[in-house]
Amino acid sequence: MIEFPRLGLEFEISREAFKIFTLPIYWYGIIIAFAFILAVILGMRSSKKFGIEPESIVDLVLFAAPVAIVFARLYYVVFNWGEFKDDLLSVFNTRQGGLAIYGGVIGAVIVAYFFARHKKIGVLKLIDFGVPYLVLAQGIGRWGNFVNQEAFGVNTRLPWGMTGDSIREQLAFLQMKGMAVTPDLPVHPTFLYESLMDIGIFLFLIWYRKRKKLEGEVFFLYMILYGIGRAFIEGLRTDSLMLGSLRVSQLLGFLFAISFVIAFVLRRRKFNLSLEEAEQAGSSRYGEILRELEENEKEQDEEGICADDPDCQDIIEDEEDAGEDFMHEEDASFKEENKDK
Repeated sequence: MIEFPRLGLEFEISREAFKIFTLPIYWYGIIIAFAFILAVILGMRSSKKFGIEPESIVDLVLFAAPVAIVFARLYYVVFNWGEFKDDLLSVFNTRQGGLAIYGGVIGAVIVAYFFARHKKIGVLKLIDFGVPYLVLAQGIGRWGNFVNQEAFGVNTRLPWGMTGDSIREQLAFLQMKGMAVTPDLPVHPTFLYESLMDIGIFLFLIWYRKRKKLEGEVFFLYMILYGIGRAFIEGLRTDSLMLGSLRVSQLLGFLFAISFVIAFVLRRRKFNLSLEEAEQAGSSRYGEILRELEENEKEQDEEGICADDPDCQDIIEDEEDAGEDFMHEEDASFKEENKDK
């Protein structure tokens, strides 16, 4: 039973959707699969507009999905080693959850890099295209946490606070470990916060993707927006992966956000400077062309100044004849002087 007491909402949801013979199929897996499939379909429908073949999207997902799951699990296990050190086989049991999105993103980006190089597609171009669908899948996938009654926050008195049988049990356990929580009070539905945030980021990135100035900007904005949002949401959660006294995802969120803000600004500044230099170079060349045109026009005007005036032409001809006579006289005088010598 999952409840939102102050909203008067109750949901009787089992983690298990159905069975195939004796094998239970969980809602968590169904929701994740649905998120992947929807992301692929949307990507295939719009890929040609960005110069990417739909078949390439399918190929990329076939490679990226398993690698992303492995990295997501590896990330979770590394930063939660105490849960697995006495039962190593449980590392491979992902049916109960235990996937970390940052690990999945890292794995997916690595695959996208090598895939783009192999297909001779721009790496940042491919990632820019795919990252909006990634964050959409994240937003949908968070509802698997809702069914599992996990990834919730600390107690809250806000109207949308949630609780449930499993949540109360986990809070009681955390209280025994010394965490300042109360099992009988509702908690922040942090899964919902992140789901709404992810869908908002998806809509923004889809809008921005057609307006970007440089390849990579969509990916950079994803890392900035998701990093900031995740860092704040992580501060509310009770199940954070820890590195000493630091929440790993919160730390990474802020680091990623700061790093990619700096990278975004520097790349934009460099781009704007190159535009200014190009404009200046263009202006200089334009000025040279204008001066050449003015000189040509001046020469043409001088040549054609008396074209329609016979008297003016006679004067010019007389001046030219006088000039020629003068040159002949000077030449004859020069020859006489040399002859006398």
